[in-house]
Amino acid sequence: MSDPDQPNRIFNVLFLCTGNSARSILAESIAAKDGAGRFRSFSAGSQPKGEVNPFALKVLKNFDYPADGFRSKSWEEFAGPDAPVMDFVFTVCDNAAGETCPVWPGQPITAHWGIEDPAAVEGSDFQKEAAFVAALRYLKNRFSIFAALPVASLDRASLRAKLVEIGQSDGASSSRNSAA
Repeated sequence: MSDPDQPNRIFNVLFLCTGNSARSILAESIAAKDGAGRFRSFSAGSQPKGEVNPFALKVLKNFDYPADGFRSKSWEEFAGPDAPVMDFVFTVCDNAAGETCPVWPGQPITAHWGIEDPAAVEGSDFQKEAAFVAALRYLKNRFSIFAALPVASLDRASLRAKLVEIGQSDGASSSRNSAA
C-alpha cells in the first residue's frame, strides 16, 4: 500500500450497493468532503436503480455535504481498462457483499461496511428522513475512523483487518465480514 515515491498520494475509494441510490451515494459524498485531499470517492451498484433517492440528497444537503452531480450507475463502469484504479472497495449493503463482483484492476483492499437500507423504511416522510440521517451518521463515523488510519504505512493484512473491524462498528446490518 505504501509508495515511498508518493507520500501524499490520493487514494481512490469505491462504495458499492445493489441499487446505488442511497447508502453508496451517502458514502461517496461523505468521503468526497471529509476525505478531500486524501481520498477520491466513487459509488456504483450491481443493479443500479437509475436515480438517486431524493431523501439521500435532502439529508446530504441538510448536513452540508455535496448533493449535486450524483447518478445511479453500474459497477461495470469501474471494472474496465479506462476506469480509475481503486485502492479500496467497500460494500455498504449485504446484498452487494454477497454478489460476485467484477475483478477490480489493481487488486484493491475490500471490506464490508453494511448498514440497514434507509430506502426500505416505510412510514411518514419524517421516519424515512430519520433513517437516512442514521445511515449518514453510521457511514460518517466509519469513514472518519478509516480516514484517521495511517493508510500508507500499514501493510495490506493489517489494513484489511482494521477495515473489517470498522465494518463491525455501530450500525452494522449483519455480522458478515466478507470481502466485496
